[in-house]
Formats: sequence, structure tokens, C-alpha cells
Amino acid sequence: MTEEAKSSEPQTHPAVSVVGPGDGETIVLGTTRMRVLEDGSHTGHRLAIAESVLAPHTQGPPQHRHARHDEGFYILSGTVRFTVGDENYDAASGTLVMVAPGTPHTFANLTDQPAVMLSTFTPDLYVQYFRELQEVLADGRPLTQQANIDAMSRYATEPATEPA
Repeated sequence: MTEEAKSSEPQTHPAVSVVGPGDGETIVLGTTRMRVLEDGSHTGHRLAIAESVLAPHTQGPPQHRHARHDEGFYILSGTVRFTVGDENYDAASGTLVMVAPGTPHTFANLTDQPAVMLSTFTPDLYVQYFRELQEVLADGRPLTQQANIDAMSRYATEPATEPA
């Protein structure tokens, strides 16, 4: 055992984070329910993870690109349509989609069944964006296209196309 391992100094962060089936922060954005499993507070802000349930016929966000974080999507159930630039990918259960910084992308559930996906954000920057959108809705303010673009800009994200 190393001297470090023998040290009796308390850790500033727990070595293990466990989030049970009913645990985690819930964020509701329209027909999408997100459960934040890791907001970055246990990973030194290197990684955040969320589980999202997309209701049937849920249109996703406008196509956008992130300047400072990778985004990953693992489809747990259902099928999610990813649009990356001009290409469409129908990702069924068991599919992993990784989106590098700068890549224009969006997603939607075009089917009659709910879809569930696990999302990763590396680093954790984007979780706060979802919290901010929920606050707008909770305050009774409309989530306009401009309000969404303004929020995105605070998290190194921009629309991939000019707003209509």
C-alpha cells in the first residue's frame, strides 16, 4: 500500500457517487424529461451524465454546435433520429452516437413510442444550460427561439443555421 493510500487525511469529494433508480435531479423541458445522474460535481467537472426520456413525436432542439464539449448519446430504448449536418441517422436501442465539438447536430423521436437515451457531456458545461431553460419555463416566460439562442451562447454553443 502506498503512503498516499495509508493517509488518514479526509477526502474533499467522495470516492464513489451512487445514484439510484429514483434519484438524481429531474429537469422537464416540454415533452422531454431529463434525469441528471452526474452534474460534474463528482468528476472534477470533466464529465456529466443524464438520462433523457423523449416522448413520442418529440422534436429536438434546433441544429446546433458546441465549441467546448463532446456530447455522447447511448440509446437505451426506442429509436432516435440524429441529424448531423445534412445526414440523418436512425439510432436504435444499443447505438452510441458521439458528437465532437464543432459538429452541427440535433435529434428527435419521430416514432409512436418513447425513446430513452443516456447522454454524456465532456466536460460538464452543458448541464447548466438545461437548468437555465427549465428556470425560464418555471418562471412562466416563453422559451422563444431567441431566448434559447441566448442561453446556448452562455455555454459555448451556437445554432448551426441562422434563425428563421
